[in-house]
Amino acid sequence: MIDLTILGIYFAASLFLFSYGMNCYVVVWLYLRSFRRGCETNAAIEKSKASIWDHQDQIPTITTQIPLYNELNVAERAIRAAAALEYPTGKHEVQVLDDSTDETQLRVDQVADELRKQGIDITVIRRKNRIGYKAGALEEGTMQAKGELLAVFDSDFVPNPDFLRRLVPFFLNDSKVGLVQARWGHLNKGHSLFTRTQSLGIDGHFIVEQSARAFSGLYMNFNGTAGIWRKQTIVDAGGWKHDTLTEDLDLSYRAQLAGWKATFVPDVVVPAEIPETVAAFKNQQFRWAKGSIQTALKLLPKLWRSDLSLFQKVQAYFHLTHYAIHPLMVLLALLGLPVILAAESRFTPALILGIGSLMSLATFAPSTLYWFSQKQAGIHWAKRLLGIPILMFTGVGIAISNTRAVLEALLGVESGFVRTPKSGDKALKNYTVKMPILPVLEIVFSLYCWYSVVQFFPLNKWFVAPFLVIYAIGFGYIGLLGLIQGTMAGKMTGRTKKPDTATAAA
Repeated sequence: MIDLTILGIYFAASLFLFSYGMNCYVVVWLYLRSFRRGCETNAAIEKSKASIWDHQDQIPTITTQIPLYNELNVAERAIRAAAALEYPTGKHEVQVLDDSTDETQLRVDQVADELRKQGIDITVIRRKNRIGYKAGALEEGTMQAKGELLAVFDSDFVPNPDFLRRLVPFFLNDSKVGLVQARWGHLNKGHSLFTRTQSLGIDGHFIVEQSARAFSGLYMNFNGTAGIWRKQTIVDAGGWKHDTLTEDLDLSYRAQLAGWKATFVPDVVVPAEIPETVAAFKNQQFRWAKGSIQTALKLLPKLWRSDLSLFQKVQAYFHLTHYAIHPLMVLLALLGLPVILAAESRFTPALILGIGSLMSLATFAPSTLYWFSQKQAGIHWAKRLLGIPILMFTGVGIAISNTRAVLEALLGVESGFVRTPKSGDKALKNYTVKMPILPVLEIVFSLYCWYSVVQFFPLNKWFVAPFLVIYAIGFGYIGLLGLIQGTMAGKMTGRTKKPDTATAAA
């Protein structure tokens, strides 16, 4: 009975992981079917509204919002980039939502004063508390904004001057468009192998996933930055809420459930910083994983009761619960050895082929999506050949951290919003994130997976071993890199008289 139970759990986890993997192929198919048509439609909209800029009375007012919290390294760059956006005088307001508690406040005030003297309409809003974190700051800014459209940029994003001119026409073309999202680019992609690997994942999401959803009539999400909202859309959807860690995803789905449309413009690229350390990357992924599951728990019941088609509902389910793959990965890693030992005599060739096929398709489906996105982006095949395996190991390696995030969401454990440290063009201050005990646990998992692989030698049962090798490498890679970077960061902080402690991980 115990053997059969272990087998059943293992097979069920493989089947669930297989379903998420197969959906990657569905998303690639949707992209191939709709991308060219979607881009042609976008180009036609921009062209049809090109004359609007000659008629100032027809141009909507817009407020560019920059939420900040202790961002000394990038605050000035972000504010100046927002001020440099091309838009008619008197129609553009820059709104700095500054929740900072350090010297960032002084720098923000200095830059704002300088820009006001140059004729820029800029407002700095400071709250008495940080209730709601970024969501709370955006809600406060929305209530005070002059614009009927609201552009949002995180502090590490540097939009090109034509950003507003490129995206505003989509609101003028269709009064039901409530959100227009641009694509993320990369300012520090070449910093290290780790940042180059992350860029592959980001490209996969934007080039393939966002395009497929937007151009196929599926629900898509605002990515928290590099997009424009219609103010009335936010109001109709109930405003910014902070009951999840992904207020952007939550608002996106509530807005679309309220009847508003969202669209994506992949040709408009806004470069931004990629997390440079494993600790910062894990914190970012933890927030996204926990927040997306929180949003799923909050909105999936309403989605299933809506008038959407079954296909739209299924795609929304996969979208909102995507991070559930990480607990499944951890479970498969743990059960690999017990399964082969408990069921050594029970495996038939058909069963081995079946489970092996499920795991192969599930494991390599995301890599197929990312490989395809890099091909579409024009990345040389040799760089893809190196980057895709490293991305696979990275995705597996953060599974333990993201499993914790998913479990906290399911159990209703509350945690604060932890922003990702940014370096800027020149690091004026060393913002660090505390390195938790997880790297040690990841290394232990890696050793356990290697031990499991070794046990297969006398058994001649190899269908699980290749996948355990991937898990072993992934956990070891992220664990060791985290320990090394954490040790180096600790030494740097030790040499700093006043280290920043406001960014401690939840």
